[in-house]
Amino acid sequence: MPKRAQYRGRVDNRQAIGSWLSGPRAAAEEAGADFGYRGEQLGLPESGPGSIARPGRRLAALAVDWGLCLLIAYGLITDGYGQATGNWALAVFFVVSVLTVGTLGFTPGKRLFGLRVLALDTGTVNPLRALLRTALLCVALPALIWDRDGRGLHDRLARTVEVRI
Repeated sequence: MPKRAQYRGRVDNRQAIGSWLSGPRAAAEEAGADFGYRGEQLGLPESGPGSIARPGRRLAALAVDWGLCLLIAYGLITDGYGQATGNWALAVFFVVSVLTVGTLGFTPGKRLFGLRVLALDTGTVNPLRALLRTALLCVALPALIWDRDGRGLHDRLARTVEVRI
């Protein structure tokens, strides 16, 4: 019967647990990998105007936009709160986002928090890209999948990026 090999090295459990708690990126950086900053691969600055928008600002801008659309749906369309109000609010959000991002580059909430949507190649977002980006944003799942630069899948597919003004 073959003899079983045994592991004779010492495992530091604190390091194993620490890498699990801090995540794969921290463990890779501790091992010597250099990821750079968010937006470096896109040629954007690390901080200040033109840098990648942080998730907190993006979520706050989305909350403001959703609140405005909910108020519009409640006050002008459904005359009361119910399931129909949420559905109409989504429709209003879609229209407002396509029109404002496709022409100005930002929604009212994005402008309030100093954010702007830019196309990676031309700098300005055309209405077709705004339509694709907003349709994917309304589905919600693509917005929850992010790359290492902090861009959602809806931004990657539309070839856009949300930056600080």
